[in-house]
Amino acid sequence: MIERLVVVGSGVMGRGIAYVGAVGGFQTTLVDIKQEQLESAQKEIASIFEQAVARGKLTTGERQEAEARLSYSLDLAGAVRDADLVIEAVPEKLEWKKQVFETIDAHAPASCYFATNTSTMSPTEIGSFTKRPERVIAMHFFNPVHKMKLVEIIRGLETSDETAQMAKEVAARMGKETVVVNEFPGFVTSRISALVGNEAFYMLQEGVGTPEEIDKAIKLGLNFPMGPFELADLVGLDTRLNNLKYLHEKLGEKYRPAPLLEQYVKAGRLGRKTGRGVYDYTNRENG
Repeated sequence: MIERLVVVGSGVMGRGIAYVGAVGGFQTTLVDIKQEQLESAQKEIASIFEQAVARGKLTTGERQEAEARLSYSLDLAGAVRDADLVIEAVPEKLEWKKQVFETIDAHAPASCYFATNTSTMSPTEIGSFTKRPERVIAMHFFNPVHKMKLVEIIRGLETSDETAQMAKEVAARMGKETVVVNEFPGFVTSRISALVGNEAFYMLQEGVGTPEEIDKAIKLGLNFPMGPFELADLVGLDTRLNNLKYLHEKLGEKYRPAPLLEQYVKAGRLGRKTGRGVYDYTNRENG
């Protein structure tokens, strides 16, 4: 029975996972190496709670109970000592994930399960950083976590049936739907999303249309909830570029990043988090 959840990394995804974990009834600890990151996460999570109450998604009492289940820590080794499940949500850099998994493997109890929130990387390789690869799985949440219904669960080569079932049950308690797939670079959603987003950059580069026109065409013509540029700015253009580089290396030419995307990243236009990506958010409300 999973009751104590630790989320590693308090960026956009980590803070969202911590929120749905606390709302789902788990004793949740959000861990980061930077105090300012944790303070930023705490403020954003408080805002999400306020919105949930205002929209009738939570009662005031439910909010108070969920907030009481949520804590913050700079001490990864200490936080995982009594954990039932650790979900890693650090940036998509293998050396960072390796460091996290080696640390939690050394300090978490033998009964603890490990999940990675990677959108492209191999849960088999990540599991190899531990002495318990059968208890390692990928749980790919989507942004914004508190609104998106899917968790894509990806089994590694050594992942046990018990671990896959655990991941499904945890996601269900968080209010999520799941699909369980076998490992292959990019899984299901990232392969499709990366292709669509990259092709949009090629079209922009070729002068096919403005970002607004391309986004509108995809939303209204293909019934996507967000246009590819809106999504790229939300996810982060650097994150999108890293994913494409990985898929290009593993799956070939069709994933070669558009030169314009690389140029935007070099210019520091990374999306909403920097105030400017494909779109300029500096003068937009909530930008």
